[in-house]
Amino acid sequence: MMIKKFFKTVFCLFASLLFIFVNIMPTYAENAQNWYCKREKNGRRPCADPNMAYIEEENGFFLGKNPDEKVIYLTFDAGYENGNVARILDTLKAHNAEGAFFILENLINRNPALVERMINEGHLVCNHTAKHKDMTKLSEAEAEKELRALEDLYREKFGCNLAPFYRPPEGKFDRKSLSVAKKLGYHTAFWSLAYADWDNANQPDPEKAKKLLCEHLHNGAVILLHPTSKTNADILDALLTQWEKEGYRFGSLSEFGENAK
Repeated sequence: MMIKKFFKTVFCLFASLLFIFVNIMPTYAENAQNWYCKREKNGRRPCADPNMAYIEEENGFFLGKNPDEKVIYLTFDAGYENGNVARILDTLKAHNAEGAFFILENLINRNPALVERMINEGHLVCNHTAKHKDMTKLSEAEAEKELRALEDLYREKFGCNLAPFYRPPEGKFDRKSLSVAKKLGYHTAFWSLAYADWDNANQPDPEKAKKLLCEHLHNGAVILLHPTSKTNADILDALLTQWEKEGYRFGSLSEFGENAK
């Protein structure tokens, strides 16, 4: 009887402690969201889910401000180089088009000359975090560390500061993580036009990719492309040429916030 009573007491104690732990532990990712806006055709500008409207309060944006201005913002999530990033830079240079490159520490450590080229050719180099972690699963201190780590490495290598724009890895976010970025002086850059271009083992057909991007283009489009994509490297010159003929200009993310250069 004494043994049974002892184990019953231990079990009850363990159950109580587990209940307390589960209820007081931080639930950082309980309000996590994945950025999404439905693509529109015929020049219509997409709308964000109303549940994501708070991004503006946290210095977030996904679309140009003026619906009547024919402007495109070219943004690239660049975690590494595979030969195609340099090709993307060649095309941007040929069109005198500015891009915003959201980079990781891997690109700085492995390809510092490529990052320096981005700087020298007038592109914005922006914060995609140090290690591409899911920021919604981190505490505020951990999220700040991810952003600060890339800042410090960039400053150490190149003697200047990152542009004050942040893009959440995989588009995962919550108010807490956006608030951390805002506190550090960042504007969070989402996007209004993107497509499945990131899988290098399963690249989109170039003609279909061009058709998709052109059909869904709109004024103030913030376009997300992965510069490691062979398809993107193959079609970018044709896209920029066509969009120039249609009267679009290539804008700078610096238009979205003060002190952005």
